[in-house]
Amino acid sequence: MGAADFWSNNETAQAVIQERSALLEWIEKLTRQGKHLEELEVAIELGQESDDQSIAEEVRNLLKILQEEVTQLEIQALLSEEDDHRSAIVSIHSGAGGTESQDWAGMLLRMYLRWAEKSGFKVQQVDILPGSEAGIKSVTFMVYGKYAYGFLRGEAGVHRLVRISPFDANRRRHTSFASVAVYPQIDENIEVEIDEADLRIDTYRSSGAGGQHVNVTDSAVRITHIPTGIVVQCQNERSQHQNRAVAMNILRARLYELQKEEQQKKREALEEGKREIAWGSQIRSYVFQPYQLVKDHRTNLEIGNIEAVMDGEIDPFIQAYLRLKVQSGGAPSKL
Repeated sequence: MGAADFWSNNETAQAVIQERSALLEWIEKLTRQGKHLEELEVAIELGQESDDQSIAEEVRNLLKILQEEVTQLEIQALLSEEDDHRSAIVSIHSGAGGTESQDWAGMLLRMYLRWAEKSGFKVQQVDILPGSEAGIKSVTFMVYGKYAYGFLRGEAGVHRLVRISPFDANRRRHTSFASVAVYPQIDENIEVEIDEADLRIDTYRSSGAGGQHVNVTDSAVRITHIPTGIVVQCQNERSQHQNRAVAMNILRARLYELQKEEQQKKREALEEGKREIAWGSQIRSYVFQPYQLVKDHRTNLEIGNIEAVMDGEIDPFIQAYLRLKVQSGGAPSKL
């Protein structure tokens, strides 16, 4: 960075600055953990010499802090794929089954919103199509924050719900499906060529809950990329211009992901989102009755506290998936 010609290429310079920032972040975390380790060793020595119970409590507290920091660093080391550091674009679509699957899609939306809130991420809803009676037919939202995509990319796929339906007067058990797609949100430094001639742009009136929430102008925008068949839409911004800008950002992200997969001949992530939203293709099952259990079919991790999971406590599933990907050679670890 001290070279005289460092700023001769702004794009290269920005990449170096970002790399430096990332390395400094690792150094600061490792230095902080080293200090905590030294404090822990001193406290243990004092405790052994004095047999003071208050020092024993201090040792336990220091050990807990160090364990939490090491776990966080381990998880960050697993987020080593090219786009893991980016914000995320998440779409949820209900499967066949009408009200049941639409209600399930709405439950998944709440789960991810609660997870984002607890994890310190900011969320912006881009587009939503409410269910006919309950829940949602589809929704797209942005999750802003460092490593949002890295954490959420393993959530892409079909999610299966088994429960006694609250919409069935005979109280029968129903199985419902919803799919989740996750894409990295790309910045302006990444070039994605889009020919305007390949786009079909439609405007329509935004849907809403009624009353003051319904726009009186046709401000919602739907963009279809004709060569790939990708359709994106946005209706939550105040103007048609803003909705078009957001929709174009989502389209760029999806085309970028598609290009990456074609270049690397790896289509697994996209194919998971495209599989039939039905039996046999699910990545995770959420069983409410006759017993309570959430099971990830890729990692075989099972959690019985289903209320906590639906309230956004999904980090164990995220972390287990990241570890599995590294163990299977899906991504190199930084450690």
